[in-house]
Amino acid sequence: MSGRRTELTRDTAETRIRLLLRLDGEGRAEIATGLGFLDHMLTALAKHGRFDLELRCEGDLEVDDHHTVEDCAIALGQAFDQALGERRGIARFGAAYAPLDEALVRAVVDLSGRPFAHVELGFAREALGDVATENLTHFFVSMATNARMALHLDLIRGDNDHHRAEAAFKALALALRQAVAAAGHGEVPSTKGTL
Repeated sequence: MSGRRTELTRDTAETRIRLLLRLDGEGRAEIATGLGFLDHMLTALAKHGRFDLELRCEGDLEVDDHHTVEDCAIALGQAFDQALGERRGIARFGAAYAPLDEALVRAVVDLSGRPFAHVELGFAREALGDVATENLTHFFVSMATNARMALHLDLIRGDNDHHRAEAAFKALALALRQAVAAAGHGEVPSTKGTL
């Protein structure tokens, strides 16, 4: 399972993205999206998932944060999908809880090849820093769709929206770390024989 890495470029009329992802990394992150809060969350995802992630995005922030958040999620999801290849020899499933002070979030993932996302984080504020909270929810949905994974992300408790968001990214990181891990066999983990 060595060499699970991918590089990709995504250029649209709204964003220009360069991304490098190593699944078997050390948690190193070099993130520059133009959105400080998104940079902070992606750094936490890389650190706690032990993924090496380099992501640069030039987006139309003069419009708002939506295209940058969405396109970073699309690119990151595509990078996971590409780095996993046939998904041979992986654990496939991952589940984790992550607390941040009073907030507690549960993430459950299945790298099934079938995209689905259920995200319930109960945000109360309109924005965290320079990112609309609705776009954080959209980030998780877009990433799951493009990674071809089923994702269930639920707030168990918590009052502070920053804590809720950060706990969500950390829980997802921990669940993904489990799901991409080597399972000790070379098989595709599916009764269908393919994912």
